[in-house]
Amino acid sequence: MSAARSLARVALGGALVLAGVAHLTFARREFRAQVPDEAIEWTPLTEDQVVVGSGVVEVALGSALLLAPRPWRRHVGSVAAAFFVAVLPGNVSQWIRRRDAFGLDTDGRRFGRLFFQPVLVAAALWSTRR
Repeated sequence: MSAARSLARVALGGALVLAGVAHLTFARREFRAQVPDEAIEWTPLTEDQVVVGSGVVEVALGSALLLAPRPWRRHVGSVAAAFFVAVLPGNVSQWIRRRDAFGLDTDGRRFGRLFFQPVLVAAALWSTRR
């Protein structure tokens, strides 16, 4: 694996662990802005439970990106990419409903963030391939 891929995998893993810890602690309220109203309507979960659950998943995925043995990394990268796709509706909801969080306090900033999600998907896949 190239040094660039390894660096990207470690950076992505570290960012996921940090984001997951933020979900569970200091940024919990901010993350609630990204929970689509529809998620609360069609599940028995509260907004806070969705935030906590996604935080636990992010810590687990980030840890797996950092620690998985080489033969497992491709699978972990695919799961991380799928997770980034799965949380996209939250980002879309934040934009459509004009919810401020994480400095995304204008329509343009919230919309611009949507284009970052494919970058995360690509990074998860690219950084875990040989």
